[in-house]
Amino acid sequence: MNVRHFGFLEPEHRDRLFHRPPAELRLDSAPELLATALGGTLYCPGNRPSLAKDVLKQAARGCVSMVLCLEDSIADDEVPAAEANVAAALRELHDDRDREGHAPLPLLFVRVRTPEQLVALADRLGDALDLLSGFVVPKFENHGGRAERFFAALESVQRTHGRTGADGGQRLRIMAILESPVMIHLETREQTLASILDVTRAHRDDVLALRIGATDLSSAFGLRRSKDFTVYDVKVVSAVIADIVNVLGRPGDDLVISGPVWEHFAKAERILKPQLRTTPFVTARERRLRERLVLKGLDGLIREITLDRANGLLGKTVIHPSHVSVVHALSVVTHEEYLDASAIVDGDAGGAHASPYGNKMNEHGPHRAWARKTLLRAEAFGVAAEETTVVDLLEASMR
Repeated sequence: MNVRHFGFLEPEHRDRLFHRPPAELRLDSAPELLATALGGTLYCPGNRPSLAKDVLKQAARGCVSMVLCLEDSIADDEVPAAEANVAAALRELHDDRDREGHAPLPLLFVRVRTPEQLVALADRLGDALDLLSGFVVPKFENHGGRAERFFAALESVQRTHGRTGADGGQRLRIMAILESPVMIHLETREQTLASILDVTRAHRDDVLALRIGATDLSSAFGLRRSKDFTVYDVKVVSAVIADIVNVLGRPGDDLVISGPVWEHFAKAERILKPQLRTTPFVTARERRLRERLVLKGLDGLIREITLDRANGLLGKTVIHPSHVSVVHALSVVTHEEYLDASAIVDGDAGGAHASPYGNKMNEHGPHRAWARKTLLRAEAFGVAAEETTVVDLLEASMR
């Protein structure tokens, strides 16, 4: 299973857009590359009747990571049927994976409720477990050993099914969702985040990425943001995100923390101004693209993605296919960023120097961690050609 961002583009189109194209991704690629490359991770309820077809459809549209959900999107009394549906869909995809004409499958995960469900589902999948990159764990924290039980379940599955990653094989990993009330509430947040860091460090090889559950963060305060606001405008929620990055986002641990979900996907009445400037959209075709983005409320998503990046988050949980292409377009490294990052990493002499574009100062010590992350993102999403704009990438992505 080999997939790459913007793999749906014709080679000539990709060559025009990119100075350096995205790398090919495999289940056994370096975990830091896979975590960086998740992009817009699309959640799909596990009870959808055409689940296998949905996965193939989204793969053809450029989706690179996908979660089949057995938790919040499924009513309690529907869980057994949803488990059977997910298992059947994965077996179907496994049997048809070499069929000519199919787009490469995305990195696939299953969001489970309990450690016991994780083990039972893995046993049920048989050979189809080979399609999975891992499992998504909700309400991740370690009070009472909750996280440890999930890691123990994962270890059992790895050993039983030969997915430990030994001899260059494909290791199953966990993506943990940070959304537990004990992490959200101020009086227990510090201790909970510290315990999450401890358990994550103890099982670092088993953790692919951390995801922020903004819906639960907001619901803890009885809030829900409209599409006129980003999550960073909701101060009690943005305070939690800041603490998550402060404790879990430090360069030494190299944990990828993804941006929270953007919930809006349909046209609705607007109160505030659109959040996209008109000046980048020059031609008539580009102006129509801007109108399309604004009508779908994607201008708010674009703003939140830029704020995610500024606050140390990478990638995003998404619940609508139209969001995936926006996340990916804004994840491509610009030509300027790439030259800056390369100059900083290659600068053995250290010190401070004018940037290659001559518009900023690059300090080799303070900017080195940023540069290394940027070069990893460049490998995952590619580097835009010097003349390529974000409008060009959005246009190419939103086919």
